[in-house]
Amino acid sequence: MNVRRPLSATTAYRLMAAGVLALSIYSCANMSRPGGGPRDETPPLFVKSKPAPGALNVSEQRIEIEFDEIIQVESPGEKVIVSPPQKDMPEIRASGRKVTVQLKDSLLPNTTYTIDFSNSIVDNNEKNPLYSFAYSFSTGSKIDSLQVSGILLNASDLEPVTGMLVGLHSNLDDSAFQKLPMERIASSDELGHFTIRNVTPGKYRLFALKDLNRDYKFDNPSEEIAFFDSIVVPTADVQLHVDTLWKDSVTIDTIIEYNHTHFYPNDILLTSFNEGFQSQYLDKSERTDRRKISIYFKAPADSLPRLKPLNFERDDWAILERSPHNDSLQYWIKDSTIYNMDTLLFAAEYLRTDSLRQLSLYNDTLKFIMKQYKGSKKKEEKKKKEEGDSIEVPEIQFLQMNAKTSGSLDLYKPLRYSFAEPLQSFDRSKIHLEQKRDTLWIPIADSLFTFEQDSMFLRDYTLSYKWTPGESYRVVMDSIAFTNIYGLYTNTYTQEFKVRALEEYSNLYFAITGVTDSAIVEILDSGDKPVRAAPVIDGGAEFMYLNPGTYYARLYIDSNGNGKYDTGNYAEKRQPEEVSYYPRELELKANWDVEQEWDIYATPVDKQKPDKIKKNKPQEKKRNY
Repeated sequence: MNVRRPLSATTAYRLMAAGVLALSIYSCANMSRPGGGPRDETPPLFVKSKPAPGALNVSEQRIEIEFDEIIQVESPGEKVIVSPPQKDMPEIRASGRKVTVQLKDSLLPNTTYTIDFSNSIVDNNEKNPLYSFAYSFSTGSKIDSLQVSGILLNASDLEPVTGMLVGLHSNLDDSAFQKLPMERIASSDELGHFTIRNVTPGKYRLFALKDLNRDYKFDNPSEEIAFFDSIVVPTADVQLHVDTLWKDSVTIDTIIEYNHTHFYPNDILLTSFNEGFQSQYLDKSERTDRRKISIYFKAPADSLPRLKPLNFERDDWAILERSPHNDSLQYWIKDSTIYNMDTLLFAAEYLRTDSLRQLSLYNDTLKFIMKQYKGSKKKEEKKKKEEGDSIEVPEIQFLQMNAKTSGSLDLYKPLRYSFAEPLQSFDRSKIHLEQKRDTLWIPIADSLFTFEQDSMFLRDYTLSYKWTPGESYRVVMDSIAFTNIYGLYTNTYTQEFKVRALEEYSNLYFAITGVTDSAIVEILDSGDKPVRAAPVIDGGAEFMYLNPGTYYARLYIDSNGNGKYDTGNYAEKRQPEEVSYYPRELELKANWDVEQEWDIYATPVDKQKPDKIKKNKPQEKKRNY
């Protein structure tokens, strides 16, 4: 029989102590925040600094700034900007609650220094940023206090530009931007906003620079820039502000009056651009096909290279296929005695960018070798041995043609065909177009449709006709309709397709105000890519036969009337062509006719581009629940 006995005092004490110890160990091993507690969303707060903010006659180059909690400095090399700009990067470190900045450059006399931390200061746990935090001091007896602010957008697509230097020059000469470092600088934030602080009274020119070589001046033509056309004169005024504190929804508790300093200008719009400079040089030359040599240049060119054969004699030895900008060249060799040579040598003369970034003639020797790979040679020998003396009828080779059309054709598009090699000729009488009536195919007169070589691409051809919506058509091409420069011809070919009906499309018309020069409107997809383009004629732009879907629209002022968007040029003091976005998305449905009014200046430029197609937009901070 088991008898329960009460615990002695000693035993009870030991058990209780063991329980407390176990609970203590468990608590130490789990350091997470108790469930249900509020999340810390408060950024670090400034406590004090050495020297003090706004200190005068400062001579030390070491600055210590203390906050109310443990902090970190994120990406100091990118986000922290010291003005005047420093040749040697300052050393910036975070330790506990302090940030230490060690300036490496000698301090300039009678100068106000600004250390703009932007949003780089964050607390240690939740990474809450302290926005727009800046610290300043002076090496002289006064501290400059004026400010210049605005927004920086990409000129071609109105994207906010982040992390680009924006600076002032008191030297008003045009060449100062290219020869001298900027004097006061700031960096554009994630929304493109910038504020240049602690500016002394005077007249300035304003610039923005994507500084690739960290010299704070525009001496590299591949750098992105922006420049403001007008002289900037910073000013400030003090205005009385009134805040009202309420006891409840109807009763005023306290009215507080205080003075607030406003700095001007505070709404400057800068649009950044790249002049499009690219160093020109021969990027690659190759011979992947026995009948063709290829030459690739690193940048577009206005002229073609000159090739002179060195190991054969013939002037008319190839047909040139070139890209629209002459940066990709394919030479199709016509003579079999030439393309059967394993090595081809040429003396080449072409334009190349020299050390002064100027185009100059360069003489080169190009060697093109057609390599015979061992693997393929062994396979051929093995095949011959296996076949022995058997006679094999060679397979007929036809010229390959690719039809760039599916079974459904858009009403406004032609048929497109591409050939594997350049054509020597084609027989127009062997190309037939037919329309289906009930079950019969009715020929269309040759005079009613065209078949032409593309104006830009040597091996592409188009068949154009005024299609009837919703109807079925057939293209029939007889054998030997096309012959290439090597004597190969095409086989017979038949293609059936149906033209889409009018009810499947939507039509869009913009009634546009604010345009005085010629302008182009582009319809954009959800990726901000152009789908269609049309000129503004008599205050409107029309787009017929758009596929149903969600679209956006962009307009640019075509200042020179060349039908394309043009970037700016600093030497010519030419701004990039002005761009506007329709501020809302366009939802187009089948069988709809949509008309929209669009005043291109009704919405501020920085508010025009819809958020859905912006690429540079601040990401929401992750929340840990």
